[in-house]
Amino acid sequence: MSQFYQFATLALLAGYWIVVAGVSLRIVLKRRPFGVSLAWLLLIFIIPLFGVIVYLLFGELNIGRERKRRIGAMTIPFEQWYRSLLHAAEMGKTMGQHARPLHELSLRRLGIPALMGNDLELIENCQEILRRITQDIRDARESVQMEFYIWHPGGLANEVANALIEARQRGVQVRVLLDGAGSRDFFNSLWAYKMESAGIEIVKALGVNPLRMFLRRMDLRQHRKIVVIDQQIAYTGSMNLVDSRYFKQSAGIGQWVDIMIRITGPSVLSLQALQAWDWEYETGSRILLEIDPHRLQARPNHEHAGHSVQVIPSGQGLPENLIQQVLLLSIYHARKSIILTSPYFVPSEQLLDALRTAAQSGVEVKLIIPDKNDSFMVEWASRAFFSELLRAGVGIYRFNGGLLHTKSMLIDGDHCIIGTVNLDIRSLLLNSEVSLAVDDPELCHKLEQLLQRYLAQSHRLDDVHWANRPLWKKLVEQFFYTFAPLL
Repeated sequence: MSQFYQFATLALLAGYWIVVAGVSLRIVLKRRPFGVSLAWLLLIFIIPLFGVIVYLLFGELNIGRERKRRIGAMTIPFEQWYRSLLHAAEMGKTMGQHARPLHELSLRRLGIPALMGNDLELIENCQEILRRITQDIRDARESVQMEFYIWHPGGLANEVANALIEARQRGVQVRVLLDGAGSRDFFNSLWAYKMESAGIEIVKALGVNPLRMFLRRMDLRQHRKIVVIDQQIAYTGSMNLVDSRYFKQSAGIGQWVDIMIRITGPSVLSLQALQAWDWEYETGSRILLEIDPHRLQARPNHEHAGHSVQVIPSGQGLPENLIQQVLLLSIYHARKSIILTSPYFVPSEQLLDALRTAAQSGVEVKLIIPDKNDSFMVEWASRAFFSELLRAGVGIYRFNGGLLHTKSMLIDGDHCIIGTVNLDIRSLLLNSEVSLAVDDPELCHKLEQLLQRYLAQSHRLDDVHWANRPLWKKLVEQFFYTFAPLL
C-alpha cells in the first residue's frame, strides 16, 4: 500500500509539473507584449497552481464556439454595409491634418469611413444627460436601441426606464443590451421585470456563468455606451446609465464625472450598425437595417459639413489593437499640446513611450486622473508610471472633484477623441469599446474649456515631492507594476 501511495504521489507531482511547464511553454510561444508574458510567468512561478488556473480562465482570448460561428457569418455582410457608406465621405479632402491619417487607418483596417455633416453637442452634467435622453425617448416614433456597461437603478435612471416603457406602449420598438457583470444590479431589480413585461427586448451581454468558465473567457466585457433613437439621434461617451447621485456613494470617492456627445447626422447610422453587430454577436439575430441614402447625403451648405466624425469600435471580431493604434497615431501627430483624461491609467509600453516622446519633443502633455479611485489595484499600479512621466516633462494632475470618469484626448486644441476607452490594457486590447475621433473646432473648443475646469479642480504632482515619497509606497507600486499588464 505504501508503494501505491508513493507511486501516486510521484505521478501527481509529475503531472503537476508537466501542466506548469506546458502552460509556461504556451505563454512563451504566444506572440504578445513582453510585459504580458513576463507577468503571467511570474504569477505561475510564484503561485504555480493558482497561476495555472487563472491563466486557463483569463490568459487567452477564448470567446466560445457559438460566438466564433456568429462572427464568421457576420463579418462579410457588415463589411459590405460599411463600404456602402463611402459615397457619404466624398468630402474627405476637407479633413484636418489630424483627422486624415485616422480616417485612412480606420478605412483600411475597419472599412468604416469618417462622415461629414453631423451636429455634435457636448453634454457634461450627468443629470442633464439623463434628462436629454429621456426627452428624446419620449419623442421617439420608430425605435430606441440602447447598450451600456452599467445600468444602475435609482434617480433619473428610473425616469429613463419609465420613458422606455411608455415608448413601447405606444408602439416604438425598444431594444436594450447590457453587460452581464456591469449591470447585475439592474438584472436583479424589478425594473428588468417591468421593462420585459412591457415588451422591451433586453439582452444580457457576456453573461457570467461559473459552470462555463473554462469554455469562455469570463473577464471580457461589453463596455460600449450607445443610444440610438429613430436612426436620427445618437449618444455616446463615457457615462453609464446611472444617476451619479445614487451610484457608489458609499465608496468614498465622490460622484462620478462624465460626458456624452449627442449626435445628429450620418454618423448615427455608423453607431446603429455597431449596435446591430453587438446584438447579433449575442443573440444570433440580424437587425442590421438597409441604408437610407437620404440620411447619408453630404450637405455642403451644412454648418459642420467640413468636419468629420470617425466612429472607431474595438472588440471581439474586430481588428486587433486598432484603438491603441489610433491613440498612438494621434499622439505622434501632435505639434503643440495633448490633454488626456482617464479614470484608470495603466498604459501599455507603446502608449507610455509615445507620451514620453511627445513631452520630450516639446509638446505640452497633461494627464488628468482622479485623486481617488474605486480600484485599489489600478490605483497602485498607475502610480508606478508617474516617475518616468514626470521626468519626461508630462504634467500629471489629480482631480479632486469626484471620480473623473471622462475618457478623452484633445490634440493641439482642434482634434479630439472621446469615448469609452480607458488608458489601460483591458480597454486597449480586450473589451468592446467605441470612440469618436472628431474634427470639429467648435466641439474641441468646448472640450478644452471643460478640461480647463477639470484642471482648476486638480492639483499637479510635484516631481521632487513625488520622488521623496516613502520607500514602502515605492515597493507596493513596483509589486503592482509587475502585474500591470494583467489588470
